[in-house]
Amino acid sequence: MDQIVPTDFPGLSTCDAEPIHIPGSIQSYGHMLIARRSDLVVVGAAGTQDAWSRDAMGQNLAGLFGGAFADLDPSRLTEAKPKVLDPVRHQDDTCDAIAYLSGDHVVIELAPRLDGAVLDAGFLSRLELSGAAMERSSNLADLYRKAARQFQDLTGFDRVMIYRFGDDASGVVVGESCAPHLAGFMNHHFPATDIPRQARTLYVRNRVRVIADVNAPVSPITGTEPGIGGIDLSDSMLRSVSPVHLRYLRNMQVAASASMSIVKDGELWGLVACHHAEPRVLSLTTRLACQALADSLSRQIKLREETELYRERIRLRAHEDMVLGRLGPDDSLAQFFAHSADDLAGLVSADGFAAVQGGDLFTFGTCPEEDDLRALADHVCHPGSLKAYHSSCLGRDHPPAQVYSDRASGLLAVTMSTEVPTILMWFRAEKLQVVTWAGNPHKNVPATPGAVLEPRASFEAWSQQVSGCSREWSAAETESATRLVKLMLGARNNRRIRQLNAELRTTLRENESLIRQKEFLLREVNHRVQNSLALVASFLRMQGRSAEPAVKAQLEEAQNRLTAVSLVHRRLYQDDSSEIVDLSIYLAELMKELKSSLDGGWNRLIQTDFAPILVSTDRAVSIGLLLNELIANAAKYAYAGQPGPVSVSLRQTRNLLRLEVSDQGIGTDGTTKGTGFGMRMVEALVDRLEGELSTEDNSPGLSVIVSAPTG
Repeated sequence: MDQIVPTDFPGLSTCDAEPIHIPGSIQSYGHMLIARRSDLVVVGAAGTQDAWSRDAMGQNLAGLFGGAFADLDPSRLTEAKPKVLDPVRHQDDTCDAIAYLSGDHVVIELAPRLDGAVLDAGFLSRLELSGAAMERSSNLADLYRKAARQFQDLTGFDRVMIYRFGDDASGVVVGESCAPHLAGFMNHHFPATDIPRQARTLYVRNRVRVIADVNAPVSPITGTEPGIGGIDLSDSMLRSVSPVHLRYLRNMQVAASASMSIVKDGELWGLVACHHAEPRVLSLTTRLACQALADSLSRQIKLREETELYRERIRLRAHEDMVLGRLGPDDSLAQFFAHSADDLAGLVSADGFAAVQGGDLFTFGTCPEEDDLRALADHVCHPGSLKAYHSSCLGRDHPPAQVYSDRASGLLAVTMSTEVPTILMWFRAEKLQVVTWAGNPHKNVPATPGAVLEPRASFEAWSQQVSGCSREWSAAETESATRLVKLMLGARNNRRIRQLNAELRTTLRENESLIRQKEFLLREVNHRVQNSLALVASFLRMQGRSAEPAVKAQLEEAQNRLTAVSLVHRRLYQDDSSEIVDLSIYLAELMKELKSSLDGGWNRLIQTDFAPILVSTDRAVSIGLLLNELIANAAKYAYAGQPGPVSVSLRQTRNLLRLEVSDQGIGTDGTTKGTGFGMRMVEALVDRLEGELSTEDNSPGLSVIVSAPTG
C-alpha cells in the first residue's frame, strides 16, 4: 500500500530520535548484573535493593550464587546473540539466565523461572504440531489466521495479531486470534509513526520482546563505574520501554504485550503482536519457542509468496504467447496494436493502453488526452528503456498527472529500442479505497515545532477514502510487460530482416560488408581493450616474479581486480544490451576466474547462489570488484591462508540487492589485518554504489553484507 498518511507535519518523526536502546533501566520483574569483560567484576546492576544484586556489586561473577557463572567464558559470548545459561538459584528463588556482550561489558539477565515452562518432549511435540498446523494452510490468508491461533495457544495472550509492514512502513493486521470479549483489529491499518524507525531496526536484531506490565515501575541501572547507566541494551530481554509507547499501550487498554519479529530475507516483513488485559510474563522457554515458531512462519510466508508469484508467471506466459501469436509476418506495429490492443491491455488487467513512436500515437481504452500522453511518454522514455517504469500513484510520482488521475492513476511503461523509440504504456484508472485505521492517524500530530508527540488516545475504527491511486502492479506483471516488449522487438527485427532480404537483394553485398565492418570494429575495440588489460596484467606478473612475497600478493590482487573489469567489458560484446548486465551471470564467471587463481583446495569449498538481477554496467564493475576484494579477504584471513568453507549469495529485496560473503573461520576481533587497502577499497566501492556495508557474527566466522540499490 502506498503512503496515505500526511508526513509534512512538524515533529512527526520525534519518536525516531529517541534512543530506545539505552533506556538506563529494565523492567522490574527481572534482574541484571553488569561485569567488566576484562575481569568479570560486577560494576553495575539493576535494582540494587533486591537480594539478587545487593551483594553482587564489586564481586567476581565466578563467586556468585554458588558458582553458577564459574564456567562463563566472555570470549565465547557475542553481541546480538545472547547465550542461554543454566538456571540460577539464590535463596528460595530460581531464575532463567542469559548472557551477552555489550561493548566492554558482560551482561547477565535473570528472569523468574515460571511453573510449567519446561523444555521437555511434550513441549517440543507441541511446538512441532504448531509448525505442522501452519504448513497445512491453504493460502496466505489461512496461514496468517492459523499462525495467530498457534501463537495465542503458545503464549496465552488475549489477542494475537499478524502485522505486515508496507513499503512506506505503515502496517496492516492480516491475521488475528483474540478472546471473544475483545474487539478485533483485523484489516485495520496503523501509521508508520506507531513503530518508529529505530524500533523497526531493533526488531531485526532482537526478535522477541515482552512488556510484562505497562504500569509497573522500572528498575534503574546503577553501579560503581561512571556512565554505566548508558549501557547499550539492544540485545536485552528486560530492556525498559519508552514512556510514549507505554502510554500508547495503556490507551489501547493493554496491560502486557509481546512481539515476535517476522524477518524474511534479512528484512523486517512484519510482527506477531500479542496483547493481554492483565500483566503477563513469558518464560525464557516460551520466548525461545516463539522465536522458533516465528522463524518457521517467515519461511512459510516466503514459500507461499514465491508459489503465488510462480503461478502468476505461468498464467502471464500463456497470455504472452497468445498476444505474440497475433503478430503476423507482414504486420507493422500500428497494425499489430490495432487488432491486439484488447489482448495487450488484458495481459496486465489494464484499463487503457497507448503506444507512442515519434509522431505516431495509438490508444485503446481509457487513456489521458493526446498532449498529456506525449508529455508522459517523454517523461518515461529513458527510465523505461532500462527497466519497466511502474507507479500505482502516478499523480504523486509525476505531479502533472494529477489532472487526469481519474483515468490514469496507475502506469506501467516499457520503451522498445526501435530506431525511433517506441513507448508502450498501460494505464489503470483510479480506484477509490476506503482504508480502515485503528484510530484517526492524524490526531495528536503536533502542529507547532517543539511540541510533544503524544500517542493516540482512541483506537476505534476510523475510515479514510484514498484517491489518486490504482491497484498496484505486481512483480510478475512488470516482468511480463518487459518480456513481451523484448519478444515483440525480436519478432519485429526478424520480420524486418526478412523484408530487407526481399527488398534489398541487389544491395546485399554492400549491407553484408557494412555489417562485417561494424562487427570488425566492435571486435577490434574489444580486442584492443582486452590486450591492454592483458598487457597490464603481464607487467604485474613480471614484477611479481622477483618481488617480495608481500608485494607479490598485492600484485596478484591487482591482477584479480583487472580480471573483474575485463569480464564486464567482454560481456558488453556478447550480450544484446551494452548498458545492462545480468549480475548473476557476470558474478558466476568472475567466481570461476577467482577460483582458478586460488589454491586448488578452494574449488569445492566455495559455494555460490546468485539470483538474476539486471544492473547497469558501471554498477556491475563496482559489484565485481567488491566481490573480488571480499573473496580475497576471506582467502587470506578467514582460515589463516588455508582453504575453508565460504558461501556467496546474491538476493534482491524490493529495489535493493544484497551481496553476502560468509565464512566459518576465525572471525574478527575488530583490528585491521594486512595493509588495510582492500577494506578501504571496499568502503569506497560501497559509497560509490550508495549502499551500506555491515558485518555479522557467523558463529563461527564472519558474514560481510553489502546492500545497495539495483539502479
